Amino acid sequence: MAPALRPPGWLTESLRPRDAPIPWAAAARASVALAAPLAVGTATGRTGYGALVSMGALSGLIGDTADAYRMRVFNIAVPQLFGALGVLVGTQVYGAGWTAVVVLTVVALVSGMISSIGAVASVSGLLLLLNAVVGSGLPLPSPWWLPPGLLLLGGLLVLALSLLAWPLRGATPERAVVADTYRAVAGLLEATGSPDYEDRRRELTRSLNHSYDLLLARRARRHGRSATLVRLLAQLNALIPVVEGASAAQLRPPGYGPLSPAYPAAVRELAEAVEQGRTGPAPPPELPEPRGPSTRALGEAIGHAATVVHEAAPDPYAAGDRLGRPASLEVRARRAARALLLSGASWRYGLRLALCIGLAQVLVSAIAVPRSYWVPLTVTFVLKPDFGSVFSRAVLRALGTAAGLLIAIPVLAEVPHGWWDVPVMAVLATLIPVLSAKGYAFQTAAITPVILMLSDLLNHQGFHLVLPRLYDSLIGCGIALLAGYLLWPESWHTRIGDRLADAVQDTASYVSLAFTTAPGRDEPARARYRRRLYRDLSAVRSEFQRALTEPPPVGARAEAWWPLVIAVERIVDTTTATRVRIEHGAPVPTPAEVDAVTRELTALAEALRAGAPPPGGDPGTLAPDCALARLHHEVHAARSVAYP
Repeated sequence: MAPALRPPGWLTESLRPRDAPIPWAAAARASVALAAPLAVGTATGRTGYGALVSMGALSGLIGDTADAYRMRVFNIAVPQLFGALGVLVGTQVYGAGWTAVVVLTVVALVSGMISSIGAVASVSGLLLLLNAVVGSGLPLPSPWWLPPGLLLLGGLLVLALSLLAWPLRGATPERAVVADTYRAVAGLLEATGSPDYEDRRRELTRSLNHSYDLLLARRARRHGRSATLVRLLAQLNALIPVVEGASAAQLRPPGYGPLSPAYPAAVRELAEAVEQGRTGPAPPPELPEPRGPSTRALGEAIGHAATVVHEAAPDPYAAGDRLGRPASLEVRARRAARALLLSGASWRYGLRLALCIGLAQVLVSAIAVPRSYWVPLTVTFVLKPDFGSVFSRAVLRALGTAAGLLIAIPVLAEVPHGWWDVPVMAVLATLIPVLSAKGYAFQTAAITPVILMLSDLLNHQGFHLVLPRLYDSLIGCGIALLAGYLLWPESWHTRIGDRLADAVQDTASYVSLAFTTAPGRDEPARARYRRRLYRDLSAVRSEFQRALTEPPPVGARAEAWWPLVIAVERIVDTTTATRVRIEHGAPVPTPAEVDAVTRELTALAEALRAGAPPPGGDPGTLAPDCALARLHHEVHAARSVAYP
C-alpha cells in the first residue's frame, strides 16, 4: 500500500483484534438469555414484551464480567436497578419535547459523575443513561411499571443463568484466579535473565491486581465468614515474597548462570495444589542449594508459600498486614461520596457527558430525525468517560456500526417476524461475548444488529431502520468529537506527563522507604507501598496505551515517552531486588548513596512537570562496588530516555 494511502498507526492499533480465548459459556448464556424471551413472547402473542425482556438481558450481559459467583450477583443486580430507574425516568418524558432535553441532560450529568466511583458504578451509570434515552425515544407499553419490570426480568434471567453452576463449583473461580497468579509467578521465574522478563512481570502485575480485587472486594478478612476466601487470601499474601525473590533473581550477576528450573517447577506445583484445594502435610519443595542472597531469598519464600498453601486454616495476616486490609463498607461509602461530589474529574466528566447529551437532544427535538433516540444513544457509548479515548472510540463506533449494519441488512430485509426471530437472535447473541473480547469496534458490530432487531420488534419499521441508524450514528459521533473532545483542552493536551511525573516521585519515595530502615524492619509497609506503586504504574501504562490510539500530537507524545514508563518500572524492580538481597546478606547502602538516588528521581519528576531537562547536567555515577550501583544505573538510564 502506498504510504499516502496507509491508515494512520493510531487507527490500525485500535482496530487490531485482541488475542482472547472464545468465552464459550458466556456465548451460550447470551444465546439463551436473548432468544428465550422472544420465544415466550412469540408463543403468547406479546412480542413487544419479549423484546423488552431481551433488552434487559442485553444490559445484564454488559455487567456480567466477574469471575466469582458472589461478585456476579453484585455486578449484574446493581446496574440492573439503575437501568430500571433510567427507563422509568425516560418513559415519563417520552414525547415531552424540551422537558425531555432537560431531564436527559441531568441524567447524563449524574451518569458521568458516578462513573468515577468504580467499575460497577460505571456500568450502572451507563445503563441509567442508556435506558433513559431508550425510554424517552421509543413507545413502550403501559402502565408505567411494566417497562422497568420487564427489563429487570431480563436481567434476572441473565443472573440466574450465570449462577446455575454456583452450588456445584462454589469457590472454584476464585481458586482458579489465585492459581493463575501462581502460574504467572512461575512464568516470571522461567523468564529470569531473558528478554521476556519485562512482559512476564507486567502480566504478573495484572494477575495480582485481578486476584486482590476479587478476594478483597467483599471484606474477606472477616475470619469465619468465608473460610475458603480467607485461605485463598493467605495463599496470595504468601506469594508476595516469591515475587520479590524473582526480582532479586533477575539481578543476579552473570557468573551465577541461569536460574534452576526447579524454582518455577515448585511454584507450578503449588499452583496445582491451590486450584485443587489440597491440604495436609506435603514434602518441602526440592530446591537446589542457594548460591548467594537472591536464591536464598527465593528458596525461603517458596518454602513459606508451600507451608501456607497446604495449611488447612491459615491466618492471612499472621506475618503482619503486608498488603493492607480492605476498609469497612462505611469508610468506602464515604470515600466514594467524597470522590463523587468533590472530585474535579468527576464534575468534568459529568459536565462533558451532559453537554453532549443535551446537544443531541436539542438537535433531535429541533430537527425531524426518525427514531431520534439513536443519536444520544451513540453519544452515550462513545463518550462514556472512563471507557478510553473519545476520538478513537468515535471512529471505531462509526466503523463498528457500519459493519453491524451490514449484518443487520439481510436480517431485517429477509427474516419474517415470528418464530424465525428466535433462532436468528440466538445466533446473533452468541457473537456479542465472542466479539466483545476482541475490541470495541468488534463489540459494536455485534451489538448493533441485536439492538436493531429488538427495536424493530417494538416499532415495526423493518429494513427502513438501516440507513437512518447509520446517519444517526455519524451524527452522534460528530457531536461527541466536537463537544466532547475538541472543546475540552484536556482531551488533546493530555496529562500523561503529569501522571508519569507523579509515578517517578512515588518511586523516589519508595526508594527512600526501602533503604532508610535496617534489614527486617518495616517490611509490611514496604510491601504495601510497592504493591500500590505497581498498581499505579499499571494504570499509567494503561493511560499511555489509550493515548497511543489518539491522533497527533497526543499519540506522538505518548509514543515518545513510552520508553520512560518502562524505565520507571525497571527502577521499581531493581529497588525491590536490591532490598531483598540486603535482607539476605548483601551490603547495606549508606544514607549518602540513598540520598543521591532519591535526589535524581525527584529532579527527574520535577523536570517532567516543568517540561524542561533536570538541572545539574550529568548526574555522574556511584562507585561500581557500592550497594546501589545497579539502581543508580537504572535511574541514569531513565534520565537519558527522558532527555537524550
